Amino acid sequence: MPATTSVTLNTGAVMPTVGLGTWKSKPGQVEHAVEFALKNGYTHIDTAAGYQNETEVGQGIKASGLPREKVFLTTKLDNPDQRHPAKALEASLKKLDTPYLDLWLMHWPAPMTRDGQPDKGHDWLDTWKVMEDLYLAHPEKLKAIGVSNFSVEYFERLLKVARVVPAVNQIELHPSCPQDDVVAYCQNKGIVLTAYSPLGSDNSPLLKNETVTKIAAKYGVQPANVLISLHANKPMHTVLPKSVTNERILNNAKIIDLTPEEIGELHDIDKTHHFRACHPSWTGFGGLGFPDCK
Repeated sequence: MPATTSVTLNTGAVMPTVGLGTWKSKPGQVEHAVEFALKNGYTHIDTAAGYQNETEVGQGIKASGLPREKVFLTTKLDNPDQRHPAKALEASLKKLDTPYLDLWLMHWPAPMTRDGQPDKGHDWLDTWKVMEDLYLAHPEKLKAIGVSNFSVEYFERLLKVARVVPAVNQIELHPSCPQDDVVAYCQNKGIVLTAYSPLGSDNSPLLKNETVTKIAAKYGVQPANVLISLHANKPMHTVLPKSVTNERILNNAKIIDLTPEEIGELHDIDKTHHFRACHPSWTGFGGLGFPDCK
């Protein structure tokens, strides 16, 4: 299929396929990156309370001059805030200086304490129930809710009781960590996949992979464009390349159409090169049901 420029969520809302990710984007840099991206064709910005840059992201949106309704804005509920979602939502809205979010995600199904330990006394499913309450009671503040870093195991538990099917699952996706089972499950349930770390990691070996560089040379683009375009060429996928450099922000937005054969070649990379840039073992909740991509 040809590359898409947007996908439709299960709420009916339209989400731009390529967004600017802001993980690890430092204060003093991220405000400019957001402003520059929005002034140069981007309309999708992704952040999180845990990134500690929501204030700067909000300032960048305002500085761009783009009307708020033209920007698809996502942020995430931080793990230590799972006992108090309503308070956390208000804090994010205030920092972002916005009356509403287009998408609010549970960052991990892993409640944590303020000192970084697993909050074993709290169930993430209770957090989701409150997120549902807020979404249903305040459509003026929340246009959609979803999850991040959810495996099939966690979805099966969630969907047994959910009143609201998540609109999105944001997970690490790239040729060395394709998570095929999660992708297939979400597509079957009408849940959009958002790929973070689409290049693999900083200084990723994927950027020098022979298959990636061969396809890039064929189309006269950078290897990063091939890896980002892989998701734009799949149904129900969006993707979040991140950068604070003007040239890279511009370049990352260049999407190409890939043939089915090229998509197959990129998927075959996983047969010999496996790794995960953001491994869930740090949460103290084990692997969260994810296969080991290392």
